[in-house]
Amino acid sequence: MFPQEFIICFHKHVRIEKLVIQSYFVRTLRIEKSTSKEPVDFEQWIERGMCFFHQHYFDHEGARDGHVTYLRFIIVSAFDHFASVHSVSAEGVAVSNLS
Repeated sequence: MFPQEFIICFHKHVRIEKLVIQSYFVRTLRIEKSTSKEPVDFEQWIERGMCFFHQHYFDHEGARDGHVTYLRFIIVSAFDHFASVHSVSAEGVAVSNLS
């Protein structure tokens, strides 16, 4: 059943200063980033163990080098067969347009 993944596109290069994730039954979540024009060449950015139901905040210290165009979220493992990331909120600044 795992891993499962989804990708978020920002349509601009952005510097993420705060990332808030709400999840349910996710044991391990890996976040990879890409600065490419297409969703390729991802590199690992953050990997965290999580609680059954929790809201996680990643500020600029926890999310170092937060320059991204795409984020890939991978549910690596879960506490049960059903797990979800049901909310992702990113705050930051656009640093350039895609060209």
